[in-house]
Amino acid sequence: MKAANKEKEFLGTEKRVDVSRKRLINCHAVDVNQLMPLKYNWAWEHYLNGCSNHWMPTEVSMAKDIELWKSDKLSADERRVILRTLGFFSTAESLVGNNIVLAIFRHITNPEARQYLLRQAFEEAIHTHTFLYIVESLNLDQGEVFNMYNEVNTIHGKDQFEMELTEAILKTDFSTRTKEGAQKFLENLIGYYLIMEGIFFYSGFVMILSFLRQNKMVGIGEQFQYILRDETIHLNFGIDLINGIKEENPDLWTTEFQAYIIQKIKQAVELEVLYAQDCLPRGILGLTAPMFRDYVQHIADRRLERIGLKAIYRSKNPFPWMSETIDLAKEKNFFETRVTEYQSSSNLTWN
Repeated sequence: MKAANKEKEFLGTEKRVDVSRKRLINCHAVDVNQLMPLKYNWAWEHYLNGCSNHWMPTEVSMAKDIELWKSDKLSADERRVILRTLGFFSTAESLVGNNIVLAIFRHITNPEARQYLLRQAFEEAIHTHTFLYIVESLNLDQGEVFNMYNEVNTIHGKDQFEMELTEAILKTDFSTRTKEGAQKFLENLIGYYLIMEGIFFYSGFVMILSFLRQNKMVGIGEQFQYILRDETIHLNFGIDLINGIKEENPDLWTTEFQAYIIQKIKQAVELEVLYAQDCLPRGILGLTAPMFRDYVQHIADRRLERIGLKAIYRSKNPFPWMSETIDLAKEKNFFETRVTEYQSSSNLTWN
């Protein structure tokens, strides 16, 4: 009887979570494991949208792709683009997953944001699984594709750019409690969400989805559509996270730091242009390397604007069809030809 009374007494003294005291980073007032009540509803919405989008690569048939790959109907330049794209994405998706698990998750002190990060990490694993599934289906040289980040300079350059952003955060003495540490963490988020997933990936999507528009490599194209759907939510979560940290820590967003971020994005644009030139030495399917400079600059401006910075390039979008391709108003069912409505709470921006 006394034990029961003590238990009631203990439970009665438990403190309710004060939602106003939740913070995205450097929160020491609220237990990071206490999910409810939510403060950042956007994080929970992104999590639910990610769950609604669940898919697996093995649910997509590769039969037509295998037939086309074995034929003589693809040019050497077309094969080059496909292999380069697989080579880049196979490592890049792994880098993003590693960054989430080893770097970002550790320093985010909000449970609803962490909930989404767990979902995103799983999706990165699915994407890596996708590239293995494609490589195995086409009977490609696995060593050649998965080691391109070491052997192809333009892929290595982009991967090295990203790995340098993670390096500092992985150090045992790294902390976001200092202004310099918090800015470095913010740089990492911008580097992976805005640059890797928002610029590098989108350029690759154009190349592969151009095949799908020509009814070529349709299995790969369909899988890249699903990846693009996931990545768009990743990008929007990242932007919300970055803007949330900025709002809670206005002292981080200095004029000097903004200029530094702009320079990083300019550097990334040039790395992506070099990659496009490597992939498209002569052009295929109506794509040329100069078109990609315009496209990369165009989407770089959109990313800058989403975090409160001014556009710097003012380039026009040479691929307006991408807006239709990434429209998620409808979701294709894997096993039937019917189309189901995508849930209305997914208020995403498709720039």
